[in-house]
Amino acid sequence: MSDGNMSQPDSGGSGLKIPILFGAVIALLASNVWLFLQLDRLRGEMDRVQVQLEEKLSDVRQTATASNQTSRRNLEAMQEQLETARRQAAMAVGQAKVEADQKVNSMATRLEAEQRKTKEQLSTEITQKVGEVSAAAETKVNEVKTEVSAVRTDVSNTKSELERTITDLKKVTGDLGVQSGYIATNGKELDALKRLGERNYYEFNLGKTKNATRVGDIMILLKKTDQKKNRYTIEVTVDDKRVEKKDKTVNEPVQFLTSKARQPYELVVNEVKKDVIVGYLATPKVMEPRK
Repeated sequence: MSDGNMSQPDSGGSGLKIPILFGAVIALLASNVWLFLQLDRLRGEMDRVQVQLEEKLSDVRQTATASNQTSRRNLEAMQEQLETARRQAAMAVGQAKVEADQKVNSMATRLEAEQRKTKEQLSTEITQKVGEVSAAAETKVNEVKTEVSAVRTDVSNTKSELERTITDLKKVTGDLGVQSGYIATNGKELDALKRLGERNYYEFNLGKTKNATRVGDIMILLKKTDQKKNRYTIEVTVDDKRVEKKDKTVNEPVQFLTSKARQPYELVVNEVKKDVIVGYLATPKVMEPRK
């Protein structure tokens, strides 16, 4: 019974496979026929496209040939125009050169004429100027001679006045017992001493202050004034040393020694005011240190 059961499924399965196989073959044939028809249609379309391409390519070739011929004709025409322009330019350059040479020659002729005219005018002007300058120079020389004569007279008068002023000056003994130089009692006499040039002179106008004032290379501090008696007291700082000069009078040479010079410095007060003294400091012209 088992064998009979097994044989029945096999006969049923074989009956189904045959129709399925037959259907597959028919479908395959149908697809092949469809593909063949599509391939044939595609070949026809490709043939038509190829024909169209050949027609368009022929048109392009014809158009290109016509364009090349036109371009060649245009190029030849342009070359002819260029040659014509070159010939015309060469002719124009030649003519311009001739005209330029004529203009240059004409300008050179005019320039030579102007130069001759300018030289003649310049020569005439120079002659006139020389005459004017000579006359002006002669006048100026005469003026200078007159001025020199006047200056000489002034110098002579000044020299005489200076000599008289120096003659009027006095030499007195200072407070250190040393014979002083000439003593000036006013501005005029001081100017005469400066011109004489024997000493260095430093004028001062000192007021009464807390700190000393530099005059020349020394320091002076005004401590007291007596306007009625024309007396004053000062403190002099020399070589870092302080020296008090007490109750000195107007036009009295106040002397003090320094390490810088053998001759003494001299201080002269010409005027005593209230808390103010006016005068000058005289120092040796040549400084010779003291040994």
